[in-house]
Amino acid sequence: MPYVIAAACVDIMDRSCMDECPVDCIYEGSRKLYINPLECIDCGACEPACPVEAISQDRAVPAGQEEFVADGLRFFEDVLPGRDAPLGLPGGANDLGPVGIDTDFIASYRKEG
Repeated sequence: MPYVIAAACVDIMDRSCMDECPVDCIYEGSRKLYINPLECIDCGACEPACPVEAISQDRAVPAGQEEFVADGLRFFEDVLPGRDAPLGLPGGANDLGPVGIDTDFIASYRKEG
């Protein structure tokens, strides 16, 4: 997964990264945004746009937040609560619109502090 959105985005969802993404691969859950790893072209345009510095390359996530890498993939590969099928490759967040659901990991995630 080229880029991943980690803990700082939970309950913030500024969406500035979505405006900068040239391939429209950042999707909106209920509490957090998710980058589709199969649609991302690894350009890095989203990273500096994030005001809370939640975005990094998958191999550079902050210590203790490694689970967000796998969870970003689960958002697209697993069947989310209330859905009949995985999101897979929707082909763009703008056409799909807000998903409004998170993975179980994010739904139960408690922010520190």
